[in-house]
Amino acid sequence: MAAQDAYEQHHLDRLILVPAARAPLKPDDVQSSAEDRLAMVRAATEWDHRFQVSDFELRKGGMSYTIDSARHFRAVYPGDDLYWIIGGDQLPKLHLWRDIVELATLVEFIFLERPGYPVRARPDIPGLRLHRCDGHLLAISSTELRERTRRRLSLDYFVPHKAIVYIQEHSLYRDPQ
Repeated sequence: MAAQDAYEQHHLDRLILVPAARAPLKPDDVQSSAEDRLAMVRAATEWDHRFQVSDFELRKGGMSYTIDSARHFRAVYPGDDLYWIIGGDQLPKLHLWRDIVELATLVEFIFLERPGYPVRARPDIPGLRLHRCDGHLLAISSTELRERTRRRLSLDYFVPHKAIVYIQEHSLYRDPQ
């Protein structure tokens, strides 16, 4: 839903979803294999021509730094305006991102507010181009979704159906017992 909101509100030509290998500010958050995460994103979006999926960060492996991906996409799309979509909860941490000043020259940021994380101030980063996306605010996290799966509660209406089928077929996020 967040991808759709950003795509529509900002009149994007395409939206590329990029699963991270390992997020530097959440290094222990990976709960499933790269192959499974890539397959779930593809299953969730394969029918929708607006969205593409890139395995760049997963193929690269290791820690996923946005600056590396921005450099990659700048080389692939040299004449395009590039946007990086983030949750508003990331704005207070943006100054911690690797090579953030260079990153701010390569991409513009679109942020979506997240319930419980009101955006109070713009980060003081030279050259930062920041755009708000007034989308549908959903108070749900990946942690909550994994917990629902562990407890064998339904993911319907939270996750695209094909991704739910993949999670069930591969017994992801279930307790070993």
